Parts: sequence; C-alpha cells; structure tokens
Amino acid sequence: MPDDNKQYGAYIPSTYIFDVGQIENTDVNSADFKELLVRLYQNINSIALLLNIKETGYYLPEEFINSQLYFPNAALVTDTPQLRPVYRMVVDFGTLPAAGSKSVAHGIEFPALVAGQSPVTFTQIYGAASNTTTLDYLPLPFVSATAMADNLQVEVDATDVIITTGGKDYSAYTAYVVLHYLKS
Repeated sequence: MPDDNKQYGAYIPSTYIFDVGQIENTDVNSADFKELLVRLYQNINSIALLLNIKETGYYLPEEFINSQLYFPNAALVTDTPQLRPVYRMVVDFGTLPAAGSKSVAHGIEFPALVAGQSPVTFTQIYGAASNTTTLDYLPLPFVSATAMADNLQVEVDATDVIITTGGKDYSAYTAYVVLHYLKS
C-alpha cells in the first residue's frame, strides 16, 4: 500500500518568487545576492531531479533506459536497496506469419544466471500490427471475440520475439513489438 504521507509523482512549482530585491542593483558580495544564488541552484536541482524521473518518450530499435523505476529486487541481498531502471526496446517485426509462428531476434543480452535465475525480467510486452493497404490495425497480442483462429500470440524468449497466429493469414500485416524489461 502506498504511504499516504508521501507525495507521488514529479511536481515542481511553475513560478518561483524571489524576494531578494532588484537583481541588477544587487551587490554581488551582499547576502541578498548569495541567497539568490542558493535559490537558483536549488531550483535547477529540482528541475534536474524532475527530469531524471520522467519517462522518456523515445521508442528505439536498441536498448534504451526509459526512466521508469521498479522497486528493489528482494532476492538480491545488498546493503543499499536500489530502484531498478526499466529498459525499453522496439523490435521491427516485419510481416506477420501467414500461419503458424515467426521469430525475430530482439538482441537483448541475457547475463549469466544469478542465484539460479535470469536477471532479466519483462514488465511489458506489447505492440501493434498494421495493414496499410486495407487500413486495418490490431493490438498485439490480439484476441478475437468471435474466432480463435484470428488470435495473435506474442511471446519472448532469450533470443527472439515470437508471434503465433491462430490459423488466419496475417501476412499482409507488419508489426512493431515493444519490450520493457529489468536487468536485476
């Protein structure tokens, strides 16, 4: 449960009021000028802290830290618990299979096992498929409400993104798959 006494999110005031007199008339050796500098440094620090925790909107076909943070991994014993960064990668899957499965390498490096487990954990796997000829678009994975043969399954293993059709020919569609994952 979230602690009701903590403020979540990233918020800083949009207007700072400095009651230190006129800047152009302030002596650089005065206490007012020194106070102004301290306040400016504090505000710049607040902006930097805010920017560092905002999610970055880049969706690239390479590993990218997106500024999301997850709770510390309880399985890893450390003296200082650390929030874990989320990595994002977009896989240009190309055309979907006509039937069956198709695999496309994702390029994520899986480090050696830690305590018998992979240090890579996926937090989100999603995407979209586009048929730009008929202007049809599908979310991935896709579950049909009427026909199981229309379903599209998306999964990831240590080397590939795999999309499996329920039997329908989706070869007119191209797809992007977005992977979010932790490395600890």
